[in-house]
Amino acid sequence: MFTGIIEEVGEVRSNEEGTIAIKAKKILWGTNLGDSIAVNGVDLTAKHFDEEGFIANVMPETYRRSNLGELKAGDPINLERSIQLAGRLSGHIVRGVVEATGTIDSFTPEGEAIILRINASPEILRYVIMKGPVTIDGISLTVMAKDDHSFSVSLVQYTQENTNLHARQPGDRVNLETDIIARYVEAMLQDRNVVPPE
Repeated sequence: MFTGIIEEVGEVRSNEEGTIAIKAKKILWGTNLGDSIAVNGVDLTAKHFDEEGFIANVMPETYRRSNLGELKAGDPINLERSIQLAGRLSGHIVRGVVEATGTIDSFTPEGEAIILRINASPEILRYVIMKGPVTIDGISLTVMAKDDHSFSVSLVQYTQENTNLHARQPGDRVNLETDIIARYVEAMLQDRNVVPPE
């Protein structure tokens, strides 16, 4: 489990089919082999450490649902270690399970903030709730607007300066994870509507 509070912007060293190598420093502190690290919001298992960072395996399903397959050497990526139960939950409950990707529509300045608009499919938008949490490339953000094709979030200066969004452009794909509570509620309500066999 994660919080969506990015600890470090790392860099892709190499990205070959099934294996990604990441340049990082801060997120390695206190991390052991087999621990989970969120890479652009995707929960990956650290299988090797060296003086420059770590290496993890990537499953085919992860490539299908995320933007990890598009990453190349030198690309900046958002990194977060898994939470410890004794720590603070500063963002929201993030599983590190990317459900789909969306596309950056626009960046619009608003005072010191920037409004980021993301185009997404109806299957994802149904779980995007006004003023609720959403995770974009592993970043915990709050939904401020929504229509039939997109949603918007506001990026404070800290997020602008301490995530990889500063390197993104309209048209880029981003990883999306919606609020798991909305999905649980829907599943439970659907179960209540199922008529048991006689």
